[in-house]
Amino acid sequence: MMHKGFSLHQLSAGYRGRIVLRNVDLAPVPPGSLVALVGPNAVGKSTLIKAVAGLCAAQGQVWLDGINLATLPAAVRLRHIGYLPQALPQASSLLAYESWQSALRSSRSTWTAAQREAAIENAVARMGLQALALRHMNELSGGQRQMVGLAQVIIRAPQLLLLDEPTSALDLRWQLQALQTLRESVASRGTTCIVAVHDLNLALRLCDHMLVLGAGGLQASGNPVDILSPALLREVYGIEARIEACSLGKPLVIADAVAQNAAATPFPHIP
Repeated sequence: MMHKGFSLHQLSAGYRGRIVLRNVDLAPVPPGSLVALVGPNAVGKSTLIKAVAGLCAAQGQVWLDGINLATLPAAVRLRHIGYLPQALPQASSLLAYESWQSALRSSRSTWTAAQREAAIENAVARMGLQALALRHMNELSGGQRQMVGLAQVIIRAPQLLLLDEPTSALDLRWQLQALQTLRESVASRGTTCIVAVHDLNLALRLCDHMLVLGAGGLQASGNPVDILSPALLREVYGIEARIEACSLGKPLVIADAVAQNAAATPFPHIP
């Protein structure tokens, strides 16, 4: 059976015998989608991303354009995937440009030197990172290193991008730059990007699809405008909130208060 786009079937994942996500099903997300993965802290967003990437113990099926990634050897699987963890790229003595070349040599060994140069030039121009190319990584701020790391993933041109909070160290301008670049990239190439974010309004504005994780697993999936509601926000986040239109007619989440009956429990220890 052909599974066009990205989908999950009965995906369970965890660490050292401890199940974090159990039997997650996701209907196919069409190619060319920028997908926001949202939810409160410690519900398994990073675990889901790692499970799809094959970086933690998991069972189930992970479909990408007709291929069950879960059946592939790790080295082959990673050729289809671009993964960016929460941790910032190392502050080394490498130039940013050298880090981009290294990423391509390891993942796109069949490309010619001219192809690698063109891929770097194109991605760096779209992201506005030309000024960083010849700077050493240990001279860059955390936000600048995060953008360099994001460029490493985009330059590789994978079929599926898995990004774990890639905007956490960025100011407002660069958050918009990052997500706008991702949106344009997946749309033009017909690929898929799953990006874990905490900013619901950024996700509403720029993402085509949204996955909402809660304590019980996947709580909702679909167009962000269609699935976000006061009831869902209360159930998943434990807050009283509204979805209203701003002066430009764009939807906006306004959080008013913690729900009175929201459980005041400590963070569970989930990666």
